[in-house]
Amino acid sequence: MADTPTKRRSRTGGRAGAAHRRGSAVIEQMPWKPPINLDRPTEPLGPEGVAAIHDGAMRILEEIGIEFLNHEALGILRKAGCIVDGENVRMGREFVMEWIAKAPSDFTITPRNPARRITIGGKNLVFGNVSSPPNYWDMSLGTKVPGTREMCRNLLKLTQYFNCIHFAGGYPVEPVDLHPSVRHLDVLFDKLTLTDKVMHAYSLGKERVEDVMEMVRISQGISHEEFDATPRMYTNINSTSPLKHDIPMLDGWMRLARRGQGLVVTPFTLAGAMAPVTMAGAVAQSLAEALCAVVLAQIIRPGAPVAIGTFTSNVDMKSGAPAFGTPEYMRATQMTGQLCRFYGLPMRSSGVCAANVPDGQAMWETSNSLWAAVQSGTHMVYHAAGWLEGGLIASPEKFIMDCEVLQQIQRYMDPQITEAGPDEIALDAVKSVGNAGHFFGIQHTQDRYAKAFYQPFLSDWKNYEGWEAAGGIWTPERAHLMFKEIVARFDAPPMDPAIREELSAFVDRRKAEGGAPTDF
Repeated sequence: MADTPTKRRSRTGGRAGAAHRRGSAVIEQMPWKPPINLDRPTEPLGPEGVAAIHDGAMRILEEIGIEFLNHEALGILRKAGCIVDGENVRMGREFVMEWIAKAPSDFTITPRNPARRITIGGKNLVFGNVSSPPNYWDMSLGTKVPGTREMCRNLLKLTQYFNCIHFAGGYPVEPVDLHPSVRHLDVLFDKLTLTDKVMHAYSLGKERVEDVMEMVRISQGISHEEFDATPRMYTNINSTSPLKHDIPMLDGWMRLARRGQGLVVTPFTLAGAMAPVTMAGAVAQSLAEALCAVVLAQIIRPGAPVAIGTFTSNVDMKSGAPAFGTPEYMRATQMTGQLCRFYGLPMRSSGVCAANVPDGQAMWETSNSLWAAVQSGTHMVYHAAGWLEGGLIASPEKFIMDCEVLQQIQRYMDPQITEAGPDEIALDAVKSVGNAGHFFGIQHTQDRYAKAFYQPFLSDWKNYEGWEAAGGIWTPERAHLMFKEIVARFDAPPMDPAIREELSAFVDRRKAEGGAPTDF
């Protein structure tokens, strides 16, 4: 794409909350402030357990090997010293540890609005929207239907609107009304114009990856050299468990590695189906599948920014269906967190559930998975808002309900809550009230009451009679009404008109050229 203009332009970005002018009155939400996780991580494994799982992962890589179905990747790994037998690749543990030591323990990704820059690693925690469901459900429909571009755009508006969503992952619902050859062009145009947050590219072939990188570069008004100098976007790939990496995902992985963009590798290991039924075995296999991809990225570009993802859960042994937010899922996430710290690599996990509608099951399973992310020391949480039916449905009501939980997690991590100075111990206030009064009216309370506690935007704290008198509206119904109002009032973040025009011209040109090849 060297013929595309590379001159720098002024960059503009929206303030926190996409509906920052007309839409700001829909709810009172917490400001944009990605949380810092100050808690000690939960570590169910002792040192012997960490060593045992590490040894298991290394033995898989040394003795069994991983199939790399991409011939370019095979050539790179063979030249670096791996044992390549057909498509099977084995590598020694010293070799693995030497290469993964070159990966940074944290990295930043800068979108078109620099104020939305995020850091992956350290004690940082960022949340992303639901990504990739083929179907959509909302209360006005009452049933699941295939996704459309309009549904995708509306979910992108929620992604931008909520300050507790820090990056725009994959398509929040797959718009199947767009032909696969040009779908990525239309959706990335929508993502880049409706949001100003960190972008993602699907690693599904050369054309899609190259198109997305170029569109992100254009949106930021920067040169190719500036794009390559620091992460401006990222991709997430999944291994094909058990023990395979496929052709298109490795192709995209290698392309982004060469250009220094963010890389996340997430094996999808379901214990009892695509991995051992024991969680330690499933985690060991997951790590082996992830670490070999990290090695490949480091061989291509030492210091390439990489994170390990975990999607280790279990299946329902009665039906074979995936289960999420289970006790086993939580422990597997925590165990993976221990091993990520052992390897010095950032970690990605997910906010997931198996429920089919935004009901109680949906919320307790999602809360379990989100708190497992907090407890494990996760840095990047995929699917944090809007996921249903094991990833087959995206729902705006569930998106908004999840954002209430995300805000509560963000507030939970506010160090102000646990400050313990003289003002917080408040002995003078206790003395003034004594044994017979109350604290409502005293000055200490009056000075602090407005910001003392978390204020929900969706939860209803009225008693039953008050709730009934207000119409008896259940939580998903409140979320549905809020969704409609946010979309109606939405204001896209500003973009330089010349940049928007260049983006549009690029999309038109690539469509005329046929977009990406498909089997259709």
